[in-house]
Amino acid sequence: MRLPSNRQCVMEGDGKKMDQAPPVRNPFVHVLKFTPLEKAKIALMTVTLFPIRLLIAAFMMLLAWPFAFIASVGRSETTVEPQCLWRRLVDIILRIIMRVMWFAGGFHWMTVKGRRALPTEAPILTLAPHSSYFDAIPVTMTMSSIVMKAESKDIPLWGTLIKYIRPVFVSRSDQDSRKKTVEEIKRRARSGGEWPQIMIFPEGTCTNRSCLITFKPGAFIPAVPVQPVVIRYPNKLDSITWTWQGPGAFQILWLTLCQLHNEFVIEFLPIYTPSEEEKKNPALFAINVRRIMAKALGVPITDYSFEDCQLAMAEGQLRLPVDTCLLEFAKLVRRLGLKPQNSEKVLQEYGNRARKLEGQKLGLEGFAHFLDVPVSDMLRDMFGLFDEHEDNRMDIREYVIALSVVCRPAKTLETMKLAFKMFEAEEDGAITESELAVILKTALGVSHISVSHLFTAIDVDNTGKITFDKFRNFVEHHQDFADDYLYTENTDLHSAPYNDHQTQPSLSTLKVKGAAATSKTANGICPEFSDHDGTIDGLKKHN
Repeated sequence: MRLPSNRQCVMEGDGKKMDQAPPVRNPFVHVLKFTPLEKAKIALMTVTLFPIRLLIAAFMMLLAWPFAFIASVGRSETTVEPQCLWRRLVDIILRIIMRVMWFAGGFHWMTVKGRRALPTEAPILTLAPHSSYFDAIPVTMTMSSIVMKAESKDIPLWGTLIKYIRPVFVSRSDQDSRKKTVEEIKRRARSGGEWPQIMIFPEGTCTNRSCLITFKPGAFIPAVPVQPVVIRYPNKLDSITWTWQGPGAFQILWLTLCQLHNEFVIEFLPIYTPSEEEKKNPALFAINVRRIMAKALGVPITDYSFEDCQLAMAEGQLRLPVDTCLLEFAKLVRRLGLKPQNSEKVLQEYGNRARKLEGQKLGLEGFAHFLDVPVSDMLRDMFGLFDEHEDNRMDIREYVIALSVVCRPAKTLETMKLAFKMFEAEEDGAITESELAVILKTALGVSHISVSHLFTAIDVDNTGKITFDKFRNFVEHHQDFADDYLYTENTDLHSAPYNDHQTQPSLSTLKVKGAAATSKTANGICPEFSDHDGTIDGLKKHN
């Protein structure tokens, strides 16, 4: 698979076509590399500046608690009372305390551009890009409300500070939570400025700020004017970014506090008032606001979404590399509506049809006929991923393999079994080294890969061919085969590091007893998760 050098993208907002280069960075991955000098600086700061800053920040949090507690006593969660003099005084004190805390963390000055709108002008502030828990800086600067899970208010110390800013609480135990949250946002947004502004990060998850991913519609459903707000961290060393793959929460805190100075820039853009069409279509509203914010930031937009982190969180034996094409493929599958409901049945059917073609290459028309969809610009984009030699031909078997990874990411061996079935020779049910290379490069979403070392290790009889049974037996006895045979042989195949948002990979999840394993974390792709609490099978990321 390969990303075409450029392509025509149909923009969903106004139907206009725009030339947009495919993203070259996985937005859910952050890799930090240090020079020897930077390592020496961090080592020095760790034993000098870091503990002092950490203690001051902790003390400021403790100092803020009694003020937040007093101001929260007797408050109703459903009504808002007038901001009396003493509450205004508390608000000023808390802003000062929080500013001292950020100053202690190295944010000595903060650049503010533009004018923040009044609650009566824009009841909702939409912030992007969302890349770290340091994005709490705008919250403490404005004391705006945010959307948080209800359990947060019971956390000692932190819960009291959260309750002070009048958040919209979401209950995980309530089946109608999503509906009630939207209704509460509507109620506050349409109160005529009685409630504090609501600050929402519409991306819904953290990225590395290389692009703006799909905006969730929650901030745009109330159909009221919003003020787009963009934030930047123009630091030489990006110790701020906290994505699904990369440095963990404490490591980010440690590295950031070890920097002499951390820059932060916030820019309030002009208020965006939705048109009548946008009021009826929150998705269109979100798309158009995202374009304005992307233009202000000077970054591309992409249709990657929160659910695409499933592909980014590679933990299993075939951990997806940083520059995988499968994220782009998954996006196109979603937009074209090609993800089947009954994936097992459809994949087997596709596999049988692909096998009958015996490696015959298809053109764009043949590809459309195979999928039973009309030719479109998006289909051309997908075709381009598999048109590796730019001769307007593709191997449909590669499409089936990629679709299997996207549809059933927890079943790595099932994908390999399907791939072997499509490529194997009828006389012996075996494949060659070059065919194994095609299978693995497609399953990883890369343009090329060397499998000589791996193939030789499996083909102990030196027959020049291997069967699926031999491959499966090898996997069972060499659980780290990808690290030992693939990544060491392909030094440019950069697999993203783990962080503390994830469990460490259990390579035994790919072991089989008569059938392929069905572990939820095999191949490193997270299962379905909640939009509300950020929980992934017990793993939590608190944005």
